[in-house]
Amino acid sequence: MERDSRFPRWLRRGARGAAAGAAAARAREALLFAAARAGFPLAPAAHPLDYGCSCDRIGCPTPGRHPLSLAWATQATTDPDQIARWLRVHPDANFITATGRAHDVLDLPAAAGYAALERLSGGAETFGPVAVADPDRVLFFTATRGTPDDEDEWWPCELDCHPETLDEHPGLRWHCRGSYVLLPPSRVPGANEAGVRWLRGPEHPLPEPLTLLAALTDACGDELSGRGAAREAEAGPRR
Repeated sequence: MERDSRFPRWLRRGARGAAAGAAAARAREALLFAAARAGFPLAPAAHPLDYGCSCDRIGCPTPGRHPLSLAWATQATTDPDQIARWLRVHPDANFITATGRAHDVLDLPAAAGYAALERLSGGAETFGPVAVADPDRVLFFTATRGTPDDEDEWWPCELDCHPETLDEHPGLRWHCRGSYVLLPPSRVPGANEAGVRWLRGPEHPLPEPLTLLAALTDACGDELSGRGAAREAEAGPRR
């Protein structure tokens, strides 16, 4: 009798879990389709699996943070039908958004990013979508510098960052042509499987990147200065 009386509770618990999972999947799909409607080109990416990555690369250096296909730049699309097909085939996949086509991303260390966000919120500058990439980056989505017909009209920048040059840009990174970022909602390995989430969604208009650049570079500079002062304080007075 005791076993029979417990079974309905297990059944109800399972049903509630399934309903919660279905609701979470619908919310995730809604966020991805909203990004596509905003013009962000999407492509499927790997996701965390156990303590590693869903890809078949042994010792993947960027688990859950890279596209599924090397052809991600040509695959990336805003077509809702294609995105729906990817979601059916890869229900657990993260998604990336290709930068330099419809938008760029200015990518800061978390401390500097939060400081810049506070500075911008209290000033006259307007800013658009902002995402947090746990555990250590904040992403500011901006208009792109474009893809002019005349290649000579496109100007490079020392901050330009590509997937293979991330380590060369520990401070401010400018994701433009040939780069990508994980798009919310994405999961990455770590404590409690933290991930990428919106602070301000893609429905906000994209600002020109140069209108944000001063505030973002100042925040990065302040963070570096603060680190230097902290290291000097730890070292103590010089003799």
